[in-house]
Amino acid sequence: MNYTSEKFKSLTLLTICELSAMSLWFSATALIPSFRAKFNISNDQASLLASAVQMGFVLGTLLSAVLMVADRFDPKRVFLASALIATTANAAILLSDPTTFTTIALRFITGICMAGIYPVGMKIATTWAKGDIGFLVGLLVGALTLGSAAPHLISSFFTLDWKLTIAGASLASMISAVLINFVELGPNHITAREFRWGAALTAWKVKSLRLANLGYLGHMWELYAMWAWLGVFLDASFRLTLQNSDAAF
Repeated sequence: MNYTSEKFKSLTLLTICELSAMSLWFSATALIPSFRAKFNISNDQASLLASAVQMGFVLGTLLSAVLMVADRFDPKRVFLASALIATTANAAILLSDPTTFTTIALRFITGICMAGIYPVGMKIATTWAKGDIGFLVGLLVGALTLGSAAPHLISSFFTLDWKLTIAGASLASMISAVLINFVELGPNHITAREFRWGAALTAWKVKSLRLANLGYLGHMWELYAMWAWLGVFLDASFRLTLQNSDAAF
């Protein structure tokens, strides 16, 4: 298989993997209106369900960067392991009570694993970059955005049983764990280099990188705040126009 064909195949599969695995990110957040109706969860519990994944992702990303996980090990294997653990943690919600701390802990674990999926998927994509790195990164960002929104779509079809949404997201993530094995690394893949603490300051010293990072930080607040609260806004809107029994669904 020539370079162009292998690149197309690998990036197509990687995009599917990214989209499928990222469905875990908001699999529980999308169900907050259902949890309120069925389990009468408190505002604090709803907030923790939405934020636990974000907190886990921050911790996972920091650990991954400091330990150079995706550089020291095969990034495909990192993606595979992260997807399997995240799938297990998400599926375990089916066996737990959504009102307990166990569910919050499972969401936190899922967030940690997202650090081995989203950024690592970006790394794999860039190994195929050849004057088109902007397009490749945009392709993966589009996939993760659609994947993050997927639980809301799944929930709209399975409104009578919240467990079907959790199961659907878990199944999608499991598919990504299988497909990542058929993705090839591109010719730009390099082996691990020694971690340099001083290099971390480069992102702040260089003006263009500093502005890009600050802009990205603001963008992430906006993006994930929107997805986290979308279900709540829709629920409130439906309750203004529908009977409570219908609005809950």
